Amino acid sequence: MDLNLSRFSGASRGIGLIGGSALLLLSLAAPALAHHPFGMPEGSDLNAWQGLMSGIGHPLLGPDHLLFLLAIGFIGLRRPVAWVLPLLAMGLLGASLSLALPLASNLQPMAEALVALSLALEGLIALGCLPSALLLPVMGCHGYLLGGMVVGAEATPLFAYFLGLFLGQGALLLAVCLGSRRWIAAIGENGRRLAAGIWIGIGAAFAWTALVA
Repeated sequence: MDLNLSRFSGASRGIGLIGGSALLLLSLAAPALAHHPFGMPEGSDLNAWQGLMSGIGHPLLGPDHLLFLLAIGFIGLRRPVAWVLPLLAMGLLGASLSLALPLASNLQPMAEALVALSLALEGLIALGCLPSALLLPVMGCHGYLLGGMVVGAEATPLFAYFLGLFLGQGALLLAVCLGSRRWIAAIGENGRRLAAGIWIGIGAAFAWTALVA
């Protein structure tokens, strides 16, 4: 009985942490992907240091992208650590594509809405409704928007930005994937399903915000 209570208490704390963190990020859901963090300049005005800091900061300060990376921890991948490099590669590929084919400004709200809906897609993957392989092209879509922040930058800050993306996303993905099994064990199957439902709701809310803002 005490063991069951302990598990219930641990699951409750885990679910509370998930819900609280998600709601906090939702309350800060200004279009964070639209500008560099810390009020940095855009495009050609970036220097190498700003490019590096912006690359590290974007995945961590953009609420939809941060939640997307965090949710990988409760999806229940069989070999979560093996996904780190493929996901990083797809993100950087998407960012590179945005330099060759920049997004038209009038399509920005629609693109951000689609990226926000990727949170709902992750929830459906966690529920077993969709295959995990969809994480790879979705990561590429996230990378495409992140890469659009440095269109027009010189070679040095551009390289620094991509290095920052690699470091920031890589560190977070590695931490999330290494802790995935422990996290799922802590919140239990019901907690995982509840977290998936929370992510579906947040994805829909983010998408609505991007379209009507």
